[in-house]
Parts: sequence; C-alpha cells; structure tokens
Amino acid sequence: MVESTLYIVSSPSGTGKSSLIQSLLKTQKRYNIQLSISHTTRAMRPGEVEGQHYFFVPMEKFKRMIAKDEFLEHAYVFDNYYGTSREAIYQVLITGVDVFLDIDWQGAKQIRNKIPNICSIFILPPSKEELDRRLRERGQDSEEVINRRMAQAVEEMTHFSDYDYLVVNDDFNVALNNLKTIILAERLRLGPQKLRHKVLINKLLSY
Repeated sequence: MVESTLYIVSSPSGTGKSSLIQSLLKTQKRYNIQLSISHTTRAMRPGEVEGQHYFFVPMEKFKRMIAKDEFLEHAYVFDNYYGTSREAIYQVLITGVDVFLDIDWQGAKQIRNKIPNICSIFILPPSKEELDRRLRERGQDSEEVINRRMAQAVEEMTHFSDYDYLVVNDDFNVALNNLKTIILAERLRLGPQKLRHKVLINKLLSY
C-alpha cells in the first residue's frame, strides 16, 4: 500500500487558506487529496452545507465526543469548539489518499504529539493592512469581531516557526503553485517512492 500523507494547513482567518485548499482540490485527480471535514459548535453561515463545510453539532454533543476521546484534535476558538474526528482521518489514510486538515496551531500541536509523520504548512498574509481588508471584504463579521480576529491573528502568526513550510499568500496563483510544489516534494520522499516503485526497484537491483 502506498503511504499517504496527512497535511496540516494553518493561518489566521482571512488569509485565503480555504480558497487555496479548494482550488487545490479541483486538481484532485492529479494529487489524490481529500479535505477533512471538521465538527464545530458554531452556527451555520449562509451558503454553508452540512457535511461539506462542517459537521454542525450542539455544544453538549461536542463535549460528549471530547469525553469519549473521539477527536484527533479539538480547540476552542471565538466562543466555539472545532474538532477533527480520529476515525474519519484514519479511514481515509489507510486507503492511500492524502488528507488536508484546515486547522489552527492549537490543533496542529495536538496532532504532532500523536502522529509524527505529518506535513505542516503555515500561510501568512502579505501585510496586516491586507488581512484587515480581506476580513472586511467578506462582510460576515461585525467591527468588534474583526478587531478580535486581527488581535488573534498576531498571536497565531507567532507559531509559524513550528511548521515545515511557509507560504505567503500575496499573489493567489503563486501561493497555489507553492502548495502544489510542496505536495510534489512530499510525494518524492524516499518512503512513499520505495512503496510506489517497489517492483521497479526490485528488478533494477536483481542480478
């Protein structure tokens, strides 16, 4: 079985992380990647679909899932819980399909302590001014929430050095190509390549 990779992608809200991942998934046939769908206690936003963007669950159910250790990681962010199902991730990884996790640094830290062989990517905005503009352009949050997100963004960005790769999303297409390059590099690592080309290697090394 070909080794699959668990990718963790983190960034402050408004950096463009979700748009980059969705664009990457459009080339799924080439990269064989699946996005993990997280559970959350926050309310569904306009245009969101249950099971496509998140699994929306009540606060009490989420807490019961925590008590049963059903999450690979979970975090409390902006008055709501977010978590990744342990079983759902493992079921995909054993099929040889890579999984992308769109989570914050807190969740990334939890997963690093449980799964050592992961690939982590942090995405930065080109400036604070641009991040503020993008948050306001979405038109989803009040002035108070935007100010909270900007303050939180500074704290989140201090954790960029914990990650394997750093991408600055100034030009969207350049950032997207950077993500594709990272995936290609991970696919060419010795471990996956040995499994992928096992028959060829055996033939080449036989006398």
